Amino acid sequence: MMLFQHMMFAVWWVPFAAYLANINVTGIQNALMLSSMAIGCMFSPLVGMLADRYYRGEKILSLLNFLNALFLFLAGLTSNHVFMFVELLLAMVCYMPTWALTSSIAMTHAPSDIFPRIRVFGSIGWVASGLFSVIMVKAFGIKFDGTNTPFFLGAAVSFIAGISNLNLPATPPLAKGEKSSFIDAFGLRTLKLMSKRNFSVFIILSFLSVIPFAMYWSYCSEFLQDQGFEFISITMNWGQLAEMLILVTLPFSIKKVGLRNTMAIGLIALLIRYFSFYTGIWSGLNAGYYIGILVHGFIFGYFYVGGQIYIDKEAPPGVKSQAQGFIFLVTFGLGLLVGNFVSRQVIEIYSWGEAGIEGYNWIEIWRMTTLMSLIILLSYLYFFKDKRNGDHIGLEAKK
Repeated sequence: MMLFQHMMFAVWWVPFAAYLANINVTGIQNALMLSSMAIGCMFSPLVGMLADRYYRGEKILSLLNFLNALFLFLAGLTSNHVFMFVELLLAMVCYMPTWALTSSIAMTHAPSDIFPRIRVFGSIGWVASGLFSVIMVKAFGIKFDGTNTPFFLGAAVSFIAGISNLNLPATPPLAKGEKSSFIDAFGLRTLKLMSKRNFSVFIILSFLSVIPFAMYWSYCSEFLQDQGFEFISITMNWGQLAEMLILVTLPFSIKKVGLRNTMAIGLIALLIRYFSFYTGIWSGLNAGYYIGILVHGFIFGYFYVGGQIYIDKEAPPGVKSQAQGFIFLVTFGLGLLVGNFVSRQVIEIYSWGEAGIEGYNWIEIWRMTTLMSLIILLSYLYFFKDKRNGDHIGLEAKK
């Protein structure tokens, strides 16, 4: 489940910004295209409510993957920017809720403490997606990065996933029969947990953290293309390769240093990423870029996956799927939506054009994201308290 679910997305998303640059999608149109993912995340709580109260989780997952395959295929066929945006938006409305749904399905059938061992197969799928680039170029002589080919491969993997999802363990709705409402449809029942200091701090800082995160997530392929990298997908997938190894260490880290400190390591890695990109530009050494890419596993695994474990421990059984959907709404929905537009604005501010040639002042861009990351890290360390300061069990390391 995890293998296919992340492979189908990575195969086209990683080189997507480079493709948009090649077909001259710029400015607001560019930000909107890259925000299709964020808008799709906003439907995660709605899908979570359906899984909590009405339908079996694996059946919903299968249907969403079949629909995602259809819309990705159509997006690959069109050259019209408006049609492409609509088709990608529909694809992401179907796809993005599956991140929360697959997490909920996994934690229904296995303890949340071993969830990282399951989630690591998503990283394996992400890394394996990079092989499509090599195969297309080396075996078939077909250009891959910066073309529409990744859409068709993503559609194919999504279709295969839809078939395999039908063989997942039955995951019945845990709150079947309970009344639903607008509040449930958007996961707003989770807001009751905001009365807890740590939970509210976590939600707010998770939202803010995605703003600098978006610069890498949505625009790094454009940056690497600007720096002359040829195999962009392979280069960026080194981050997911490292993530595979780092996710396995997540339970060990939680046990030894506690969930709070584990998530703090993820935010420290976020700071290291952008400082490494900044120093890479300043020094002219590509090693800085690779460091920034390789720490991705700590950022995503320790902070965002660690955050999913935190949410699972906090949420009551009847709203666990909604709660997982809510955190995706806050981060990769609203956070990424805001982050994409902020990032695009920063890029436009530090861009230049002479004699029809456009370029970007990347050293200033990475300086800005480094500063944002530092402020978020310091805020987390100051406001998010551990058990000894009155928080719930599970944040503190076992003695």
